[in-house]
This record gives sequence, C-alpha cells and structure tokens, in this order.
Amino acid sequence: MQDVGSIQFQFNFIIHAYECAMHGNECLIKPLSRFPLNKIPVSLFPVGAFLVPYLFFMVIAGMPLFYMELALGQYNREGAAGVWKICPIFKGVGFTVILISLYVGFYYNVIIAWALFYLFSSFTGELPWVHCNNTWNSPNCSDLWAFNNSLNDTHKSTPAAERGVLHLQDSEGIADLGLPRWQLTSCLAVVIVVLYFSLWKGVKTSGKVVWITATMPYVVLTVLLLRGVTLPGAMDGIKAYLSVDFLRLCEPQVWIDAATQICFSLGVGFGVLIAFSSYNKFSNNCYRDAIITSSINSLTSFFSGFVIFSFLGYMSHKHSVPLDKVATDGPGLVFIIYPEAIATLPGSSVWAVIFFIMLLTLGIDSAMGGMESVITGLMDEFKFLHKHRELFTLFIVVSTFLISLFCVTNGGIYVFTLLDHFAAGTSILFGVLIEAIGIAWFYGVDRFSDDIEEMIGQRPGLYWRLCWKFVSPCFLLFMVVVSFATFNPPNYGTYTFPIWANMIGWCLAISSMTMVPLYAIYKMCTLPGKFCDVSLVHISLVYISLVYISLMFNRAITEPSTRCAPYLGSSVM
Repeated sequence: MQDVGSIQFQFNFIIHAYECAMHGNECLIKPLSRFPLNKIPVSLFPVGAFLVPYLFFMVIAGMPLFYMELALGQYNREGAAGVWKICPIFKGVGFTVILISLYVGFYYNVIIAWALFYLFSSFTGELPWVHCNNTWNSPNCSDLWAFNNSLNDTHKSTPAAERGVLHLQDSEGIADLGLPRWQLTSCLAVVIVVLYFSLWKGVKTSGKVVWITATMPYVVLTVLLLRGVTLPGAMDGIKAYLSVDFLRLCEPQVWIDAATQICFSLGVGFGVLIAFSSYNKFSNNCYRDAIITSSINSLTSFFSGFVIFSFLGYMSHKHSVPLDKVATDGPGLVFIIYPEAIATLPGSSVWAVIFFIMLLTLGIDSAMGGMESVITGLMDEFKFLHKHRELFTLFIVVSTFLISLFCVTNGGIYVFTLLDHFAAGTSILFGVLIEAIGIAWFYGVDRFSDDIEEMIGQRPGLYWRLCWKFVSPCFLLFMVVVSFATFNPPNYGTYTFPIWANMIGWCLAISSMTMVPLYAIYKMCTLPGKFCDVSLVHISLVYISLVYISLMFNRAITEPSTRCAPYLGSSVM
C-alpha cells in the first residue's frame, strides 16, 4: 500500500505531466500563445473539420509517444540524456532535447513578462487600450475595433496593438535593437525569481506550485465561458466551432495542420515527460497516467474552444464582420483580440485581471516544465551537480534571463520571432523521430515491453507495440518530410530578416540536431575495439543525421522567404 507521501507525489506527477501536455507547443514551443486557442487553426473555417484528423492522429501517434516517454523515464529513473544508457549510441538525442528546451526558455519567459505587464496595466478604472489619448499612442491610432473593409491596412492600428509593449516604432529591424526597456525587464526579472523559487528544491517545490498554476485556468475558463455564452453572437461562434465540412477533409493542409499540432501539443520530445516521470515510484502505473493526461489534454482543448469561439462570435456580431476576419491565432489572439473583447464588457478591469492572471499561471506552469527538463537532464548526466542543485538552478535561470534581455529591447520582437522560428521547429521533430527509432528498432519493442511489464505487471497490448514499431515512426517521418518541404524563413509583418539573421537562426537549430551524430561519433571513437567492428547501424545513424542536417542547411541559404506570419500583427507599428 502506498503511504500518504507517495499518493501526494503521484497526484503531483499527474498534474505535472498534464500541464506539459495541456500547454504543449508544444509542451514549451507556444503554449501560452496557443492556449486557450484550442490548438486549432481558427482560419480553417468551419473548424469542426479539423477535429477529425486531430483525434485520429492523437490515437495513432500522440498517445503512443506520450506513453513511451513516461515509461522510458520511469524505468530508467534518469533525465533526457541519462535514459539512453539502454542504447548509448543514441544519447545525443537526449542532449538535443535538453538544448531545445534551453533555447525555448530564452524567449518563452518573455511571453510571460508580456502577460505580467498587461496585468499591471489592468489595475485601473479604465483599461488603457480602450482609447487613444495615452502618451504612447501614435497619430495612426484608431478607435477600439474600428474595422473597415481594409482589415489588413497597416496604416491603421488599434489601441491594444499600440499598447506600448513592443515599441517597434523605435526600431528599424533586428540590427537596431536598442537597450532593454526597464518596464519589461522588471517584469522579466519577476518571472525569473518566481521560476527559481519554484524549481530550486526540485519537484518538492514545483509539485506544490503546480497545484495552483495547473488548476486555476479551469476556474477562469469556466467563468469566461459562463460570461461568453451570454453575449450576443456567441452562439454563432460556437456553431462555427462545431460545424463539420467533410469536404475539407479532402484538403491535405487540414491533415498536415492536425498532425503538426499533435506532435507539438502533447509535449513529447522536449525531455519534460521523461524528467518528471523519472521521479515516479518504479511500480507506478505509467499506462494509466498516459491515458489520463493525454485524454485530459484533448478534453481541455475541446472545452477551451467553446470559450474562444463564444468571444469571437461576440466580436463578429458587435462589429458586423465575418468570423474568419476576427479570428487570429498565436499571441495576436491573447494580447490583442481578447484584451479588446474584454474591454467591451461591464467591469472590464476585473475581467482583464482575471484573464491575465490565468495567462501568468499557464506560462509559469509551462516554463517550469521546460527548465526542469534541462536541470534534471544535466544533473542526472553530471552527478556532481546533485550536491549543488540550488546553485545550478540559479545558473540556468540567470542565463535564460540574460539572453532574454535581447527580446525586451525596442527591436526585441525580431529576436523573439527568430528564436521562435528556429529553436524548436524542425529540430524537435528530428529529435523525436530519432528517439522513436532508437526505442523501437535498436533497443527493441519486445525489450521495452518487458521493461513496462516489470514495472506495472502488465505487458503493453498489440496496439501499442504496433504503434511504437511502425505507426509512430512513420508518422514522425511524415512530419519531418512535411516540415522540410514547407519550410520558409521567418518574417515579421512586412519585415524580412537579413541573410545573416537567418544564418544565426539555422546555427541555433543545427547546434541541437548535431548532438545526435556528434555523440555517436564520439562514442564510436572512445569505445574499445577496432573501427571495423562498428556496426552498420551506428554508421547509418551518423550518416542519416548528417545528410538531413546538411539538406536543411542548404535549403535555408538557397530558398527565398515567402512566409509572412507576424505574432502580434503589423498593426503594432
């Protein structure tokens, strides 16, 4: 029988694992920017068509990969790098995911700082983004939601877009960053302090903090839903959310978008699930945890969709514009659409405070998971760090703070966009693919199933073994090919990044991917024996990794930019 402490830790783990899944971009990539966006591209109207391939890929790939990582961490009781003692030639995958989580931390904390800045600004009788008489407004400022036929007119800017957060008007591009702005720097410092004291004692402290940060969003979402469904036009938004146009299922882009969201939404490949599950009791039922947390992830996404589209329907009705013209994804929804929608409600300041508190809890929740994967992964690999957990944690969070300062300058959004585009896109797909191949084909599904049976007394069924062996690797290979084929260099609005900036971005992405072949080469050179004794498997791993990385690098420097997807919209200018 479990003692009370074990039961409490088990609940802590389930919440930890759940928050990784729920906030996933992606456990770390864009969790705050997409939640509560329901992880669905709102531009795909009617949205219901997206749910069919989303649920299909969740069952055949999302859940199996989630289950695999939980079992891998729990059995080996190590972080993302240490677990590869089962197949040392693949240990570079562990360092790949650790680096990716670290890179994401460089810019992800900035999103939380934005939310904190908005929260402080909400403690007023009248929200400052309602009108245009603020000192930071420009002559181009227009009344709240002054939509017209030219919705993409960059010469118009709403008050919320001119919120004074980015100060893009003081920067001409990534080569003109300026100094860090003290307002955002102060907010960023508060975020870093909160993260440190949530992580410095490991899961003993983070497990307590996450009880608040992972459960509060449900309370806020429920309150927002109750308010949203009473607004005029809300039902129209919900109908658009639930309507299914089966003809849309014939469009490849719908399936590609669904597969991409699944890969990122559950948080596999970032080392977070492995790190948290490594603290579990050896006999913990990780199969049950995988089913519960991945199911909660999907149900939460479905529930939050009602909140989103009730407010989108309201804004569409209020300003007599089509719903697809109101909808946007990414931080544009969180930091423009929602603040302006809330500003139209009675008692808007109260609603704004509640909303941004929810964003803070979501952001801190996800940031804790990312930092914990880095800290646990490196501490388990370098054992001497266990004695200096507090100092090492301080070193990690301070390092992320110093790099993040580039993102809180006047031109910081350009650095943010560059990091977001390259830090965890194709590289994380590559990492998860190699991880799945390593477990299924080199360590072996049968041996992995034996490990699970040793832990929980129950061997995985045929369905799970087939998914691990064939379906999941094929799914990930498909995702890698799609990511490669559809890749475009980043833009921010009409701003095109210079070649040198793209080269820096690719160096960042490649630096994590090269951990796989570099460690494999290191292992082959340091193991006893002759080089001719090295198996074809090891040589193939190095060759495939190097070929893939070289192809991506060649495409990065030869293909012109066509992408134009700003985070907060060009109206911020």
